[in-house]
Amino acid sequence: MTVLVSRRARKSAPLSSQSIQRLGQQMLNFLGLPNSELSILLCDDPKIHEINLEHRDKDKPTDVLSFPQAEFERPEVVKSPHRLELLGDVVISIDTAERQANSRKRPLFDEVRFLLAHGVLHLLGYDHMTPEEKKGMSARTRQLVRAVSPQ
Repeated sequence: MTVLVSRRARKSAPLSSQSIQRLGQQMLNFLGLPNSELSILLCDDPKIHEINLEHRDKDKPTDVLSFPQAEFERPEVVKSPHRLELLGDVVISIDTAERQANSRKRPLFDEVRFLLAHGVLHLLGYDHMTPEEKKGMSARTRQLVRAVSPQ
């Protein structure tokens, strides 16, 4: 399994790329995708704002963006979990994650773990456009967060 972590957030809170890489690996293992590839970009608000505007026409920063490499008819239907599956990219704003963590009174790492789980599930076809989808995605996100060990 390959989990690539890049950081473009020099002035943002310190967060270990290796810890985030381990989280990604644990999530892929839990999801039964040991041969998959995941790319994670940890960035600041200006960078995610730029990406959000370019790809979604949203002129503001956000907490997490996902760019899947494949489309699924139903969430998490992976054709062959034993071959390398390029899942896609998850982009997380450390700045927004830090504000959210402070407002929720939890550590930054826990907020980023939640955002990464949310982003990975988007790569696997989960969404939250309807109340039913939102309920399913929320439950699966909580399950994935609990399945991976902190730092």
